[in-house]
Amino acid sequence: MKQMESVKRIAALQMSLIGVLLQTAVYAFFWLRVYYPIVNMPRISRDGYLLGEGLKLYFRGHVLVILIYLVLLWFFSNTYGALKIGYQKAADLFLSQVFSLILADVISYFQISLMRNWTVPVLPMVQVFIIQLVISFVWTYFSNAIYHKVFPPRELLLISGERPIDEIYEKFKSRKEKYTVRKCIRLAEGMDRVKEEILNNYGAVVLWDIHSAERNELLKYCYNNTIRVYVMPKIPDVLLMGAEQLHLVDTPVLMVREYAMTFAQRFFKRTIDVVCALLLTIVTSPIMLITALAIKLQDGGPVLYRQRRCTMHQKGFDIIKFRSMQVGAEADGVARLSTVGDERITGVGRFIRRVRIDELPQLFNILKGEMSFIGPRPERPEIIAEYLETMPEFAYRMRVKAGLAGYAQVYGKYNTTPYDKLKLDLTYIENYSIWLDLKLMLLTLKILLQPESTEGIEKTQVTAQRREGEERIHAE
Repeated sequence: MKQMESVKRIAALQMSLIGVLLQTAVYAFFWLRVYYPIVNMPRISRDGYLLGEGLKLYFRGHVLVILIYLVLLWFFSNTYGALKIGYQKAADLFLSQVFSLILADVISYFQISLMRNWTVPVLPMVQVFIIQLVISFVWTYFSNAIYHKVFPPRELLLISGERPIDEIYEKFKSRKEKYTVRKCIRLAEGMDRVKEEILNNYGAVVLWDIHSAERNELLKYCYNNTIRVYVMPKIPDVLLMGAEQLHLVDTPVLMVREYAMTFAQRFFKRTIDVVCALLLTIVTSPIMLITALAIKLQDGGPVLYRQRRCTMHQKGFDIIKFRSMQVGAEADGVARLSTVGDERITGVGRFIRRVRIDELPQLFNILKGEMSFIGPRPERPEIIAEYLETMPEFAYRMRVKAGLAGYAQVYGKYNTTPYDKLKLDLTYIENYSIWLDLKLMLLTLKILLQPESTEGIEKTQVTAQRREGEERIHAE
């Protein structure tokens, strides 16, 4: 089993490396045939005066230029998950590679322009990108198909407690190219029976909604028998993720303390917020103007929609969004989550929600200091009060400033349950760093093009999620 896992990892790494090398080869060809002759060319004024000699590079110089591109592409590919052949769906892999290529090509274009001391023709770089897209599309689907043909889905044993297994079963079923649940067994059948079943040559074991005592026993049993385990953490487990390891005595000590950013973290986070919000406001101002006109022309109603939300320490503020629903959609004052096929959403509203344009006015909330770029999404006071009744731990996520995007938006979906969103937000809080913020900002660009991240919640799911929150808190 260990040998097979090593083979799978090596195969995935090799296929990813081949893909990156193919993309780099395209860039290298255009650099040597198109851009280097331009960079090496003397700069002559219109009057015929020599403004400067061209940049002359030898073999090592060319290798360095190409190597810089390779490192950039590998970095962005790793950040976006574009190297995870066999671990992600082919469509997700391709989208990840698209963003990686865009960032690497744009940075390289400006790098070449700096070498020339002036802007170089952009058309060759566009040609590079188009050729890379074709290679990426073919290679991604080919390598993913080969991987799944050679390595079948991992067979899982799902061990559950008292709660229904439908939710977790569907999550693994959605990744059928990677996992297949071969058998489900309840802990009620007895610990001895469960342990006996674990040894029946499964690829991994899933521990779902089991009390900590039994879960720890099974975890140690699987570890002792070198069996891979997937555990869905509970909120105390998430809090331990951010614990500080101390060496006070001759035994490991984990210290969990109340979350608080350092002065340096607050300063850099605020600086990034202000700079990025100003730049995006300038760049997207034409889009915001067109959106405002479209909303006004549709029904003559107000362009902007203000709604009371809560940020750090449950402090209230008015969030600003482009109006995507009919005027008076919540005239009765009752807070309602958007559902699939919600009739309150206008035609223009449906489009701007899908491409996230409705969120752009929140850049002004960021500039005012009411929100940050990255953080838990701000909720309405009424919904917070409702969640706190069934999930008192929901208050933990309000120890940081609310954000335009967050961990739960990147790694979850619009219809991810409130309990799972809470765990995702707490994962961000307990593992906070400036680098994590920058990484999530990059990943948010990718999420904008994934339709499932903007899906509404099924009407029947709203009630089910509330009931689920009560059941999980009682179980813990």
